[in-house]
Amino acid sequence: MSGSKLSEEKHTRPAVERDSPLGLTVHSLPRPEQLGADPAQRTRVGRLKMLLVLAVCAAPVLASYLTYYVIRPDIRHSFGELIEPQRDLPSAVGLTLGGQEVALPSLKGQWLLVSVAGGACDADCQQRLYEQRQLRESLGKDKDRLDWVWLISDEAPVPPALLPALGQATVLRVKPDVLTSWLAPASGRQLQEHLYLVDPLGHWMMRFPPQLDMSGAAKVKRDLERLMRASAAWDEPGR
Repeated sequence: MSGSKLSEEKHTRPAVERDSPLGLTVHSLPRPEQLGADPAQRTRVGRLKMLLVLAVCAAPVLASYLTYYVIRPDIRHSFGELIEPQRDLPSAVGLTLGGQEVALPSLKGQWLLVSVAGGACDADCQQRLYEQRQLRESLGKDKDRLDWVWLISDEAPVPPALLPALGQATVLRVKPDVLTSWLAPASGRQLQEHLYLVDPLGHWMMRFPPQLDMSGAAKVKRDLERLMRASAAWDEPGR
């Protein structure tokens, strides 16, 4: 009968078909000698690769230092006069217009476009301040890498009408003997006739000709742009 057949099949079916464990094949890892190189050689290769990656990352910075400090691209064709040897910012103190002391070495970390004049600031002084501001603005995205600085060489008060235009300038009173021991004019010229360029490490490194016209201002801008490009990999805005 059909019922008895079902009962017989139930009792004769092997139980192990449901309960037997899965079969797994285990492969052993290759031994070091099977990889074609001994551990010491693989370590050396790994270190060489790491050094190569570090060298690739550092190459732009090293190239920038080499370009700026050794090769000095197009420096022979610069409009500004290169100062050799360069002179460091003096270890002296200046005073803000509010009377606060500022150590001159604290100005390091930015390019500085510097002018010098008495506090009364005649028409020529005002023209140089205008040139400083315009040259900085002309640098576009690089303008935040350059500060324009007016160093006042006496105790004369600054005209109130001039103050609004100095909002983005660094203005310090500095003793005349400190200025003359650091900066120097061209032969036959006065200290206040020039614009001076100081690099982010605090070195006075260039002096621009006096009485800039439109053509001269364009050449100063070209010099500044070249120096910004040469120092781009290691110089950043801010101190």
